[in-house]
Amino acid sequence: MRLVFAGTPEVAVPALDALLASGRHEVVAVVTRPDAPAGRGRRLVASPVAQRAEEAGIEVLKPEKPSDPDFLARLTELAPDCCPVVAYGALLRPGALEIPAHGWVNLHFSLLPAWRGAAPVQHAVLAGDEVTGASTFRIEQGLDSGPVFGVVTEEIRPGDTSGELLTRLSHSGARLLAATMDGIEDGSLHAVPQPADGVTLAPKINVEDAHVDWAHPALRIDRLVRGCAPAPGAWTVFRGERLKLSGPVTLLTDRSELAPGELAVAKNSVRVGTGSHEVELGEVQPQGKKPMRAADWARGVRIESGERLGD
Repeated sequence: MRLVFAGTPEVAVPALDALLASGRHEVVAVVTRPDAPAGRGRRLVASPVAQRAEEAGIEVLKPEKPSDPDFLARLTELAPDCCPVVAYGALLRPGALEIPAHGWVNLHFSLLPAWRGAAPVQHAVLAGDEVTGASTFRIEQGLDSGPVFGVVTEEIRPGDTSGELLTRLSHSGARLLAATMDGIEDGSLHAVPQPADGVTLAPKINVEDAHVDWAHPALRIDRLVRGCAPAPGAWTVFRGERLKLSGPVTLLTDRSELAPGELAVAKNSVRVGTGSHEVELGEVQPQGKKPMRAADWARGVRIESGERLGD
């Protein structure tokens, strides 16, 4: 089939690579978000998908909106049979959806209808799910509500961060998306409507959502730190300044003798009280500094007896 691939971040690159390597399909163009400011200089940088497409010699389209008339005209000229999508990042309107004969097929990182929305992997970790996965479905106007072509499952390991889990899903999902294109081409695969039951939503996690409340149970705090890593990053406050928890915490077995947020410093560890058990901090990142071991941070700030995080 003739394909126009739509995607933007690094997590979409394995899927593009899988389609380029499939031998059965021709990727005639890539659609991605416009160049965005990045780095200290805030210079405009092409998306990871755009960079990979340029390396492969593929035409790159960067519409401000996928409803732009010039973009729709070019997409019509390209005459794709199908448009596979991975984390493109823009809303597709009927004018675009109607162009490819087999529609736009999205790779979504959850087992639909669970965790529809922008942050399915983060919400799966936050909720303590033991299993998640990826689904391919035909895009329609509803939020991730279209009929499903296929799924792949993935175990959520006890120490997984969202970033680690998403990396694994990006590779297993890439294989699923390539297989879905094969099945659509040869007619062996047909989309099945999603069940009405089991729908959960996964809205974007913002910075305020990542604020740690030390009165919560340790398990909930552990999930928050892992679920928000690497972005937006769980955080707390120490001496009036934000302190990012850039590495997972370790759950300790004894119930806390420390008040919620209270710090206890040893030579090579920093423990914090919670609403249940104590946790040991991993890496932290003070404002304006690089991530460091919590014990190194504690030695530098010279924590006093009774000091707390969150105050």
